[in-house]
Amino acid sequence: MTQTIVVLGGAYAGVGVAHRLLKYTKPQVKDLKVILVSKNSHFYWNLASVRAIVPGQLKEEQYSQPIEKGFAKYPADAFEFVVGSAEGVDVVAKTVKVATQDGGERVLTYDHLVLATGTRAVNETVPWKSGGTYEETAAVMAQTQSKVKTAKHIVVAGAGSTGVEAAAELAFEYGKEKEVVLLSGDEELLGGDSLASNVTGELKKLGVQIRKSARVVDAHPTADGKTEVVLQSGEKIVTDLYLPTMGMAPNTEYLPADMLTDKKFVDIDEFYRAKNAKDVWAAGDIVWKPRGSFVLSDKQAAGVAKNIDLVLKGKSPVPVKTLPMDVLMVATGRSRGAGRMGPVKVFSIMVYMIKGKTLGIQSLPGYVDGSAF
Repeated sequence: MTQTIVVLGGAYAGVGVAHRLLKYTKPQVKDLKVILVSKNSHFYWNLASVRAIVPGQLKEEQYSQPIEKGFAKYPADAFEFVVGSAEGVDVVAKTVKVATQDGGERVLTYDHLVLATGTRAVNETVPWKSGGTYEETAAVMAQTQSKVKTAKHIVVAGAGSTGVEAAAELAFEYGKEKEVVLLSGDEELLGGDSLASNVTGELKKLGVQIRKSARVVDAHPTADGKTEVVLQSGEKIVTDLYLPTMGMAPNTEYLPADMLTDKKFVDIDEFYRAKNAKDVWAAGDIVWKPRGSFVLSDKQAAGVAKNIDLVLKGKSPVPVKTLPMDVLMVATGRSRGAGRMGPVKVFSIMVYMIKGKTLGIQSLPGYVDGSAF
């Protein structure tokens, strides 16, 4: 009797779980089938989005590649790729309702369900996340690149990692040619993290204008095609291009409310099983534990795949281990960065080598075809 694992989400965690199950569990569990559901037909390496917005820096295939071709090596009866989005989950009947890209609807029955639909940018005009189809995501990126090219004044709002890295990439590329302003709603960058002073120094070297305690309350287009950004203080800034980076929402609308935390992320136990549901697991930004992170998503995906493997073999799951310490690395342009491992600061050149040099795009092919796992 076929053991069907439905995986929702075609990014870091979802693709990671699917490949691991097919590579390592399928050989022992012969009747295993994995169905991967993704709204985007392509794997979008969003870590590189901050650099991709600079025209000419990256080719599309360096940060976006078709998912399905990466699974072609597995037996046809062991894998199915569905381009669509989850519309509802019945945890009693163990079914998922999926709206497919062609306008149809499918109901998938699962033995185990993996939730890995991540988060999305609240503002859909920026390319930091893949919130839609491949075509929609590509269009947002192309539009942003076009605006960056012509803008003389750019406001980046939100001074978390994405905001800092986007401002740094723009200033690194254009120097004094364009005025880049970074607005931080808090008194310090990165929410007051211990790296704040290091990052502030790096951005100032690049010529970024940093405004602290400058929280955005509104932004709207003007008659001449610019954007007026309104701060909490009442101050108004008119800019050629407004790039908000704050505001991420979990993609959990399709789930029953009793499976979610008060902030709408999936509520999980130490095994990364979803609470109030049988045979449902979750990994990646959708759990936000302790926060969203590429490295954490990968560790969580590995743990979930291992636990499903154990359960399918009649064994008990084990607690999922991620990182022994909190690691934060922020690229500040194409030559430097700031980072820490726990409380210990990391040299700028090390951050550049680990993250800033490529923003990980060399790993995309391995994620798509499974050789990274």
